[in-house]
Amino acid sequence: MQFLIHHLLRDAAARSPAKEALIQGATRLTYELAQQAAIALGTRLREAGTKRLDRVGVLLEPSCELAVSLFGVSQAGGVFVPIHHGLFADQVEHIVRDCRMTGIILDAARWQQLRPTLETCESLQFIVLVGETAEATSQLRTYSFPAWSAAGSEQLPEQAIDKDLGAILYTSGSTGKPKGVMLSHANLLAGATIVSDYLQITAADRILAVLPFSFDAGLNQLTTAIQQGGTCVMLKFLFAKEIVNMLAQEKITGLAGVPPLWSLIAQDSSKLASTPLPHLRYITNTGGALPLSTLQRLRSAVPDTKVVLMYGLTEAFRSTYLPPSELDKRPTSMGKAIPDTEILVLDEEGKPCAPGEIGELVHRGPTVSLGYWGQPELTAKVLRPNPLLPPELSDHERVCYSGDLVKTDEDGFLYFVGRRDNQIKSSGFRISPTEVEEALCKTGQLRDAAVIGLPDEVLGQRIKAFVVPREGVEVIPEQLLAQVATLLPRHMIPKSVEVLREFPKTSSGKINYPALRQREAASSAK
Repeated sequence: MQFLIHHLLRDAAARSPAKEALIQGATRLTYELAQQAAIALGTRLREAGTKRLDRVGVLLEPSCELAVSLFGVSQAGGVFVPIHHGLFADQVEHIVRDCRMTGIILDAARWQQLRPTLETCESLQFIVLVGETAEATSQLRTYSFPAWSAAGSEQLPEQAIDKDLGAILYTSGSTGKPKGVMLSHANLLAGATIVSDYLQITAADRILAVLPFSFDAGLNQLTTAIQQGGTCVMLKFLFAKEIVNMLAQEKITGLAGVPPLWSLIAQDSSKLASTPLPHLRYITNTGGALPLSTLQRLRSAVPDTKVVLMYGLTEAFRSTYLPPSELDKRPTSMGKAIPDTEILVLDEEGKPCAPGEIGELVHRGPTVSLGYWGQPELTAKVLRPNPLLPPELSDHERVCYSGDLVKTDEDGFLYFVGRRDNQIKSSGFRISPTEVEEALCKTGQLRDAAVIGLPDEVLGQRIKAFVVPREGVEVIPEQLLAQVATLLPRHMIPKSVEVLREFPKTSSGKINYPALRQREAASSAK
């Protein structure tokens, strides 16, 4: 039975020891070799003093070492904390201090950059260095990452059960510093099982992981592939063309992305439409609504590939998906609940909403997280008793209030309206930024759009749009707004447009709305 994260690798190695498990660049690890490396690392972490539930950070670029480290931390009985490799020193320091991390796995070059900061973190006791370590000295105890040829010992004695904390993923909110979402082993295994179910992932699948493992959807690319005995191919890329090349080169069967990534891949320069991809069975979108224009270009480029639209949040993992068979009929829908999950749409009084009525999406099921690390008040706000159960039972189960506003159609399919905390109120109207963004993208001029509300003495809030043009297109704001005026009522038309070359992104690849607001505030202060 699989109870803990490292059991995924253990069982797959027992079934198919010689099969390729992990690939990145020239490194190709079989299941047997990956399992031995994970055990060897777990042994090293135990020697370093890792105890049950100790937090161990993993700060590495996409690599086989990154994937093995997550299983190795689990082997040792610790809690893995994946840290996006693009974060700055103060952001890494926040995570280390916030979860009182005892150890961190990183390469020697990055350690030299971070050493002045991290050596001041009281909780940090040791580091594990990947690669050349000759000049990487430290006042902390220092260990080297096991060589791939190092045979691991027998499976280490277990120190955890499935209800124990297995991972902490740091996610940005609408305000404040990133918060650590606590996921149990059971949460992560349930997520892998459920997604493998509705995507029909098997040992024959070869999944390309381009989303970071510090993002729940990215981590799921690894866990689903390993659980089913497939192959996980990792890629660090600069251009969309590199992703398309890897799809062909490694005969990839599945790829997950977020809207900004799909917008890049849908551009002509990616060569998606002209590259034969007979093995690509499915692609999935999460992390925000996919503009219809992007969806249409993707479907046109890979007509034989199934497109699965999904919705999720780190606090409850995946919530809904739209079966490909419904895509033509409901291209803007989030779909229905994933297996073994119930999705509620509740009004302000906690009562179910009727079709067409806007309410908050509330998630019930085995992937609801344990809450936020060190923030019991915020946890209590987001994870609450199920209001639809009898009083005798409601307090024994927590459901996740997403903060996302949605509605259903007559057939029960869900549609995203907007974030409760991002809604814009202008001229007395409540406006969904997503709806305005979709209209902007319908003009055909844009790769992507982001809309925020700014204070206005007369209107309450005025709408500002930030846009990134499509390749080879020059966007003239006045002409863009004239087109949008044919698609939206007057009160929903942005008052201003700013053209950007690229959007600021979060570590998971989503548009960073707080950064756009900070940009606007700094501009207004000049």
